[in-house]
Amino acid sequence: MEMIAVRSSAMTAVGYDPATRRMKIRFEQGHSYDFCGVPSAVHQGLMAATSKGSYYNRHIRDRYQC
Repeated sequence: MEMIAVRSSAMTAVGYDPATRRMKIRFEQGHSYDFCGVPSAVHQGLMAATSKGSYYNRHIRDRYQC
C-alpha cells in the first residue's frame, strides 16, 4: 500500500487500498495503525480535511477495527 505524506501535527502519512477498503495511518509518535472496511468517502474526507487530527477523532477513531 502506498503511503502518502500528509501535513498534520498528529499524523505523517496515510495509505488506502480501495479494493480492500483498508486504510493505514502513520502517526507522529511513529506508530502505524490499520483500519478495515473504511469507505472511500471517509478516506477522501481525511485527505481533504484542514485538521486531519480532528477529522480522525470525529470519523475514524474507535471505528473500523481489523
